[in-house]
Amino acid sequence: MSTDTPTDETAGVTEETTTEDTDELIDELERRRSLGGVAALAVIVVAVAFSAFQLWLAARGFIFQFSLPLYGEVNLGALQSLQVNSIHVTFGLLLTFLLFPATQGDGFLSRRLARVVPALETRLGESNPVTRAGRGVRGAIRWLLLDPDRERVTPVDIVLMILAALSTLYILLDFDEVQQLRSLGLSSGRTTAEVLPILAAPVQALSALGIPLDESSYAFVLGALGVLLVLEATRRTLGFYLMTIVALFIVYARFGYLIPPDAAFVGVLDIPQSEWSSIIQNLWYNTANGVFGVPVRVSVQFIYIFILFGAFLEMSGAGKWFIDLAYSATGRRKGGPAKASILASGFMGTISGSSIANTVTTGAFTIPLMKKTGYRSEFAGAVEASASSGGQILPPVMGAAAFLIVEYTQTPFANVIVAAAVPAVVFFFGVWVMVHLEATKAGIGGVDPAELVAFRSHLQRGWFYLVPILLLLYYLIVARLTVARSAWYTVLAIAALIAFVAAYNDRTRWPLVGVIAAIGVAEFVAHLVAGVGVIAALTGAGGAGMAPGAAAAAVAGKMGWLVIAVCVITLLLRPRDDSPLLDYDEQVDDAVGTVTGALDRPQLADNRAVGFLAFIEKAMESGARTATPVVIAVAAAGIIPGVISTTGLGPNLTTLILNVAGGSLVLLLVITAISSIILGMGMPTTVTYIILVSLLGTAIAQFDVPLLAAHLFILYFGVIADITPPVAVAAYAASGVAKSDPFQTGVEAFSLSLNKAIVPFAFVLVPGVVLLRRIPGVPADADQTYRVINVADVLDVGYFVPEVLIPIAGVFLGVVALGATVIGFLYSKVSWAERAAFALAAILLMAPGLLFNSVESILTALGMAVSFNALTFDLALRAIGGALFTALALANRRRMGPETERAEQTDETSADA
Repeated sequence: MSTDTPTDETAGVTEETTTEDTDELIDELERRRSLGGVAALAVIVVAVAFSAFQLWLAARGFIFQFSLPLYGEVNLGALQSLQVNSIHVTFGLLLTFLLFPATQGDGFLSRRLARVVPALETRLGESNPVTRAGRGVRGAIRWLLLDPDRERVTPVDIVLMILAALSTLYILLDFDEVQQLRSLGLSSGRTTAEVLPILAAPVQALSALGIPLDESSYAFVLGALGVLLVLEATRRTLGFYLMTIVALFIVYARFGYLIPPDAAFVGVLDIPQSEWSSIIQNLWYNTANGVFGVPVRVSVQFIYIFILFGAFLEMSGAGKWFIDLAYSATGRRKGGPAKASILASGFMGTISGSSIANTVTTGAFTIPLMKKTGYRSEFAGAVEASASSGGQILPPVMGAAAFLIVEYTQTPFANVIVAAAVPAVVFFFGVWVMVHLEATKAGIGGVDPAELVAFRSHLQRGWFYLVPILLLLYYLIVARLTVARSAWYTVLAIAALIAFVAAYNDRTRWPLVGVIAAIGVAEFVAHLVAGVGVIAALTGAGGAGMAPGAAAAAVAGKMGWLVIAVCVITLLLRPRDDSPLLDYDEQVDDAVGTVTGALDRPQLADNRAVGFLAFIEKAMESGARTATPVVIAVAAAGIIPGVISTTGLGPNLTTLILNVAGGSLVLLLVITAISSIILGMGMPTTVTYIILVSLLGTAIAQFDVPLLAAHLFILYFGVIADITPPVAVAAYAASGVAKSDPFQTGVEAFSLSLNKAIVPFAFVLVPGVVLLRRIPGVPADADQTYRVINVADVLDVGYFVPEVLIPIAGVFLGVVALGATVIGFLYSKVSWAERAAFALAAILLMAPGLLFNSVESILTALGMAVSFNALTFDLALRAIGGALFTALALANRRRMGPETERAEQTDETSADA
């Protein structure tokens, strides 16, 4: 049955309203500025430069050398890893100080300082000199720092940006000195007055006040300022909570030696004494640890280019097309809008690593329709938040943490995709089951077919949006190119594809195809004969020819640029033609309108060449804006493993954690899960992952758990934190769209994602669930003891059936039992006693190892030496769980009323239609 009458909660909420408010809601949740004028232009310039820099790194590496027609080679030199990483972080700092205000005057400290002047006026009078001085100081501080409306860049922001630039310029221009200081120590470097004589007087003045700048090297001062800038950027983008944690680790690195080594419990945290110069050197001038360590290196090489890939795909209009595709596929089914939300959020998850952005962007379309068809506001918001958080675990992109897994585990990205595939599908299947059961329970039908686009025609109109994703999978899994190279080729392919679609119409299609084909053939012949391109061959620069395969590969590498060139020329020659297949994202259209309005040239708004340039600019700007919090997060989080590594804390910390866990793997996993959820509340998944891998990863590895499975376990629970009350940032974002109670939305989102909390235990205890198999004959302490299964493993029935097929089938069946537990409905209403029985069946089907490992640990702790055959008990408990679920389901089906049965048949008929 379909309910088309809006509820009171949805009255007045239209799709247009929520779409217009999407950007504003995201900015409000992330506390970003909405800038205009020169400040907005500065953001665009910095953001586009950031993206251009990262595109160059992905395409050409660290060597900045290129050719100019009629000029020849231009060689700007090569950069070292430290220099590249510092530029990357500095771009993030510049955008942070431009986009995020230092304070809006609503913080803990601001509220208390705001009481000072009113208190002076009350005690001393408004005309008292002290009161007037207080008002003057207040006005100065507000001018320097305060940005209550998030619409201006303050003087303090500009100073911080200058300091950030200085710290990187020193590493760029004085790299030889930096290398010497990395071996001799920062104290041996030149002082600030020696490097910048103009600052000699301020340095002496500050030294007289007790700040020994005259004795500190310039490198130390810039390094200390750099670390402080990262902390301030962390506070602005990610909150006071994370900044405090990172700052405490820095303080611990300096004063941790004061912990008595013989103190109970905390004695293992005692570390050798270190001076500030040594700490700053390790945190700022080191690429192995610290700010520019592994996390930032992963951001440089992998994370940013994939964020840019998502931005290009989103700005091309793929996001709206995916949402409409999901609705056309599922909208007519029972609970269609909720199911469409799951599919749309999964699609969007491939191009967005942010739970908040995914929730708000997709939810602007899905949540009003869910409410319109009869879902409660809290449930509608919970469905969107839950599905959107799953975007970070859905291949092929999986958000930033997946690339950190690649680096930390030294696992090829293709293997990470394969291992993550089954758990991701299980999660989305589990949410699908729950929304279906809720729809059946509440009698919620689908959307009126008249409101939906036809699936086949919609697919025919925008099928090309699928090409970049398929191409990315080909590069990663089939061709097995590096992650950065795969992403670069895919970004180039998106630009070429959109250029072609922009230039394509009935009048231009054959000339376009013909010219591109002719140039491709000419290039192939030139490479085949002379080993160079057409232009080089005509100028006599050719040599020996290439083999046909090599010539074809060389031309294929150029085709993206050739297609862009031909299509841009077409757009310039025929700027007023139509582009029937192209529908840019609204942000691109808004950018074109803003620019043409500012130039007082409204006629350019319909110019296709201007539209394509706006698409490129907006994609590069959006990518940089999205990446900024991630860059700051990995820079700040890198400090924690840096401190652990340089202080020698790691082994002692592992020993402490293992002692707390009492040798029990299940208890250690529970500790890790709880830590992930608590730490991840209000904190990006990337940061949670880095911290917990540093603290707990080594301890988990002591139990012969597959390294990749252990890292995926931590990732999953970091993602769950986004929808776990009381913080539940994704659920709060959804509640803003759904106009629902935030806390209750978070509770329901967590309930819908409950399988995401059980599946990680399943694949850690049974690696076959993530398609991993122990390598025969390899000792348990080897670097790699497990590998992704192959065809031979599938054909090995004695292994594949009991250790892969049955556990995976059990997990899928278990999420159905979990759905009945959470929703309280299967074929008919489920009583509380039956819910408990369904919950037990779900555990037995999904992760029976939780039970027998716990029993084994308890008996061992009691001094009873026992040993279970893990595989035998696993299969036996799954069989018991399957039998229990079958009995419960049959009993529940027998109670199904005729109305429910007719609704089921009606739903199937309408779906077939």
